[in-house]
Amino acid sequence: MALTSTLYPISLALNDSDRGVYQNLDLRLACHPSETPEFMMTRLLAYCLAWEEGIRFTEGLSSGEQCAVQVQDLTGRITHWIEVGAPSAERLHRGSKLAGRASVYTHRDPAKVLANLCGQRIYQAEQIPLTHFSDELPARMAAALERRSSLSFSVAGGQIYAELNGQLLEASVIVEPIETAD
Repeated sequence: MALTSTLYPISLALNDSDRGVYQNLDLRLACHPSETPEFMMTRLLAYCLAWEEGIRFTEGLSSGEQCAVQVQDLTGRITHWIEVGAPSAERLHRGSKLAGRASVYTHRDPAKVLANLCGQRIYQAEQIPLTHFSDELPARMAAALERRSSLSFSVAGGQIYAELNGQLLEASVIVEPIETAD
């Protein structure tokens, strides 16, 4: 019998003063059986930091063809391909060509992620940001997650200030370019 995803309802108050985004959202975050809690929290961080109209979680791990998070326009065309973790160069290349804009958010060692992409062919690699977080934020968020959660998520000056189920969390958002050899 196949294992099913576990759903986590999350009440989210999103305040990103850096981008002028202020939203109250009710999310249903699914955790695939093969997904780590840190990966799931990084997907949630990517969703919050990239939020715009048309953003959505995808089937991700359940479908090898999709990215973890994506933005679609009103016609259904993907306009932002968002990978989480340590994606392959091939996935990034395909996503960047398809959407015209791609991003990577990781909970892994960013130096290793960048090293694995170095020298690989990736469409518009210099325009793809790799975002990671100080102070092991995804792991600390995973530890504070409950079956039903309330998250107040604020971004100001590249700093994240979050309250997840009463636990205060703070971290820096660190963005690095993906550089590949021609």
